Amino acid sequence: MDNQEKKKVGILGYGNMGQAIAERIKNSYAVYVFDKDADKISGLKDIFVVNDALSLVKQTEIIILAVKPQDFPELLDKIKDFSAQKVFITIAAGITTQYLKSELGIKARVVRVMPNMPAQIGRGVSVISKGSLATDADADLAWQLAHNIFSNLGGVLMVENEKMINAATAVSGSGPAFFCYYIKDKKNARAKKEEFIMRLADAAVNLGFDKSQAQFLAEKTVDGIIAMLNEKNLSCAEVIKMVSSKGGTTQAGLEVLGAGGSLDEAVRSAYERAEELGKRS
Repeated sequence: MDNQEKKKVGILGYGNMGQAIAERIKNSYAVYVFDKDADKISGLKDIFVVNDALSLVKQTEIIILAVKPQDFPELLDKIKDFSAQKVFITIAAGITTQYLKSELGIKARVVRVMPNMPAQIGRGVSVISKGSLATDADADLAWQLAHNIFSNLGGVLMVENEKMINAATAVSGSGPAFFCYYIKDKKNARAKKEEFIMRLADAAVNLGFDKSQAQFLAEKTVDGIIAMLNEKNLSCAEVIKMVSSKGGTTQAGLEVLGAGGSLDEAVRSAYERAEELGKRS
């Protein structure tokens, strides 16, 4: 299949997750990327580099919004006039589908996804929600497209209630850093794996996931990060640094752990931080 026949996927923002998505899907989709830091997107192979956000939106059918939450207002203002009938997938913590619809217009199709870091090696887990404002037809289309794309990155869990995306942010999104904090050194990973999975699954249930969903998220999160520690030859400290961002959900949870709090309390704190971020959008 040549690039003319492949669906065109644009990725706005080429940080760790934007890059992970691009690399995992570039054989199945025609991938276009833009980042305001030109150094991040120079010299890419089998990926189309675009000079600005608006050009990317004009050229693609599905747009993954992978910029930082604080960059959304400026970005959406630039692209809103060309968003009708496009499918937008946001992977940013706290950026709601309702906010995107209000900025992009009712004709934009919006779906929200929370992937996690082991997506880089195809061992991630992504939680997908259609959002409360989508029509059935739009939802079916957006869900299917998002499912097809993110299946290339690992496991996929579909949820009806968008509120569960904030819960996923805390459980599977921040979970790799919490696991690494818990084990301290990757040589302890196997010995402490089962206990941590049980605790993380319990924390997920306390945020509203049913038991099977919670077990799926916990197992995928832990198995994925153990695989990544080994395949990428990373230290626990490196993983924590990669997952954490200033003022973000993971940092909120790590502060609780650092103060002697439980994993359940840390996950709850990460969830509450995701909720706070959502109120800004």
